[in-house]
Amino acid sequence: MNNLWNKIAATVSASAVLGMALALETVNPAQAIEFKFSWKGDAGYSALGTFNYDETTAPSKIEESGPGKTENLQSLSVSFFDPFNTLLGTYNTVTGGVSESPFFKFNFDTSTQSLFGNFDVAGGKFIDGENFLQGTIGSKLELKQTANQATTAITVDQNSGAITVSRVPEPASVLGLLAFGALGATLKRNKKLVSCQKAEA
Repeated sequence: MNNLWNKIAATVSASAVLGMALALETVNPAQAIEFKFSWKGDAGYSALGTFNYDETTAPSKIEESGPGKTENLQSLSVSFFDPFNTLLGTYNTVTGGVSESPFFKFNFDTSTQSLFGNFDVAGGKFIDGENFLQGTIGSKLELKQTANQATTAITVDQNSGAITVSRVPEPASVLGLLAFGALGATLKRNKKLVSCQKAEA
């Protein structure tokens, strides 16, 4: 009898977690969709960044440039690392739908979920030692650093224009996956209990 109650309790628990995940998805439908991007230079320098936008209002192609209020992007931040994975700096190019860089260039195809065309993110405050990633997707991307009172830019690393983009899972979706995992574990445990009971009988 105890085994039966344990099975019922475990099944109810897993169902409750799943129900909560589905309820969260219904009450808070996804609007802000987030992506991460990564770049690796030929000499081992790298960049990791994130950006997001409202998927309910975004066009098929997001095209942003210059300072001030953005058309679609809500945020964009990028961090740079040397070949030993030491952080060189983090830059919030877009915060609260406002770009801080006069050099900012960003183009994203929402249907293919890929970056294209001109790309220029990070520094833009005319300060020595600022890092920024600049170039053309699929052609050449360069990690540069300002010098000489920000009048010149030194190329630190570069690659053939390759950059990867991937969608960041939504919290409710992750919770749903956990619920399915819990349900699977419960069913597996129940199967084991039934096998043990048959063996004892």
